[in-house]
Amino acid sequence: MIIYNITTKVHWSIHDEWLRWMQQTHIKEIMETGCFTRYQMVKLLETDEEEGATYAIQYYAENMEAYERYIAHFSEILRQESIARWSDKFIAFRSLMQIVH
Repeated sequence: MIIYNITTKVHWSIHDEWLRWMQQTHIKEIMETGCFTRYQMVKLLETDEEEGATYAIQYYAENMEAYERYIAHFSEILRQESIARWSDKFIAFRSLMQIVH
């Protein structure tokens, strides 16, 4: 199982609208690609929130092929949609993890 993690710090000026958009639109668009089987969205605690809140969204893929399909066919379009909508009011970084049993 592969976890594609996107951690995002969101400026307070867009926070409520961004959170609604993530929950109602963006996450659904990513899940509709068929590359991930489930997701979870968490809010980071004990972080500096002076400029905004920090969230992590973790998307679970069955294998590297599913993740690579997402990167090759969907990620850039969806990333550009976020940039066009929210501009410089957020900072995001991505990480890839593997579940170890």
